[in-house]
Amino acid sequence: MPMRNSMNKKDYYQILGVDKNASEKEVRQAYRKLAFQYHPDKNKDNPSATEKMKEINEAYAILSNQVKRREYDALRERYGDFAYQHFRQAHSTEDIFRGSDINKIFDDLARMYGFRSADEIFSQFYGAGYKTFEFQGSGLFGRGFMFYGTPGQQRGPGGQIPQIPFSGFWGTLIKQFLQKVLGMQLPERGKDWKDVVTLTPEQVEHGGEIEYIHKKSDKPRKLMVKIPVGIKNGQRIKLKGLGDPGKGGGESGDLYLEVKIRTPLLKKIKGVFK
Repeated sequence: MPMRNSMNKKDYYQILGVDKNASEKEVRQAYRKLAFQYHPDKNKDNPSATEKMKEINEAYAILSNQVKRREYDALRERYGDFAYQHFRQAHSTEDIFRGSDINKIFDDLARMYGFRSADEIFSQFYGAGYKTFEFQGSGLFGRGFMFYGTPGQQRGPGGQIPQIPFSGFWGTLIKQFLQKVLGMQLPERGKDWKDVVTLTPEQVEHGGEIEYIHKKSDKPRKLMVKIPVGIKNGQRIKLKGLGDPGKGGGESGDLYLEVKIRTPLLKKIKGVFK
């Protein structure tokens, strides 16, 4: 049964004050306006402005990214007021801000109004969880940021080594540059694993825990998996960190269990004679 508190009922659209059909331009304009309004350099006597700014940053990072926005929209359709809770349980801070341009927007505000730089502000906001990096050489230059992230919270200095926040062609190019030219040893996240778990209609109706044998690990492990009441056929249950182990200090992948609901024998027989 979901926890009923105000944190669970946050909504990224409401935080930015935009409609669910808002264009990318409208999302960006709303964010710039709020970033200026709640900027910590304008609100030195208002500690609550920092938490508000962090909420705005997160909302913009999701709604300005087409892939993350579609995923969040799907959760809103399924879970309504509790979409934020489900999204935050499945994504680390690193996931949320990967590829975001919020640092560029904060640097724009710094140039226009004499505020502190993005690096100074985000170090204040996120502490040891926020790191920046630069690379250059052979005509290639880049600058970005990354987080030590876990679902719903920041990791401290002893936490997981962050992943390079790029993917696709440029991500591959940057990683090759860092590894081959600068000799950096980069962490790699382990691959996700998939399996199927078969449930009876009674287990679906009442929920609870079931026994699952994790055979994909080095040694088979017996796990107790929590089944939400009313789970649907084809939905997936995520088991964090039970996928392929990471390399070079990278985090492990996840294990996804696809739900198959067993059809009662009598129903199968009736189906044959239809």
